Order: sequence, then structure tokens, then C-alpha cells
Amino acid sequence: MKKPLKLTVNGEPREFFVEPYFSLLDALRDELHLTGTKKGCDEGDCGACTVLLDGKPVTSCLVLAHSAHDSQVTTIEGLAGQDGLLHPVQQAFVTHGGLQCGFCTPGLVMSAVGLLQENSDPSVDEVKYAIGGNLCRCTGYSKVIESIMAAAQEIRDGNG
Repeated sequence: MKKPLKLTVNGEPREFFVEPYFSLLDALRDELHLTGTKKGCDEGDCGACTVLLDGKPVTSCLVLAHSAHDSQVTTIEGLAGQDGLLHPVQQAFVTHGGLQCGFCTPGLVMSAVGLLQENSDPSVDEVKYAIGGNLCRCTGYSKVIESIMAAAQEIRDGNG
């Protein structure tokens, strides 16, 4: 039996009904139709479903939707500005070739955004640690790391 769930998703208050066993990932994709968050392994191992929950990166497949009641959720769809400009991390992934097929990209971007909100001047090792739970079979990670480091510089320079 579906129960009411209140979240603020991408800055917009939302109230809808979900089954008690739904993950946050399933609620976002199936009920709110925010399909930018990808469903990969559904076991918390691949990171494709990473979103920000109250500002912190989480694998949304492992979070019960109702445990996030009254929380703030940011998905990949919520990163671009209202003016349509991409978030600095998104733009850096485009500019520096940090994306390939795109399946892992939303999770990598969200992990990077979570890191840069906490630390706008990370070391390469800190970037590697932050994205350690995100699997990518296309890029080999060097372009991903380069993209995140470039985004960090943009943010520090006040362009993000």
C-alpha cells in the first residue's frame, strides 16, 4: 500500500505516494520520472544512481524512499542553472572529455559536485577517493579526474 512521501527535489517541494519498499532511486525514476539518475547494479556497487541527499552523495538504490522523508534531493536534472547554463562540473565533463557513453556520467558528476561542495581545492587523491564508488567502463578515469580538477579550478576562480 503506497504511503505519502514529501521531498524537496531539485529545489521543488514534491509530495507523492510510494510503496514502503521503494528505494529513493525507484521513487525518483518511476514516480517523478527523473530518469537522469541511472539504475545500474541496484546493489550500491556501481554509483550510477548517485544523488545528493541533504547535500551529501548517496547511492540512491540503497536508500529507502521513506527514510528520506522531508529531505532535500538533488539529481543530475537539478544541477543546471535556471538560465540553462550547465553546472561547472557538467561543463568540465563536456569540455575535458570526462564522458563517453554517458551511463555512469550522472553518478560521477553528482559525486564530484558533492566533493566540491565540501572541498573546492581537492588533491587528485581526494578526487579519486570521492569517485571511488563510481564504476566506468569507457573512460579509464583519467579524463574524469581531469574534468573534476578543471571544475574545481573554475569554482575557485568564481566561475561556478
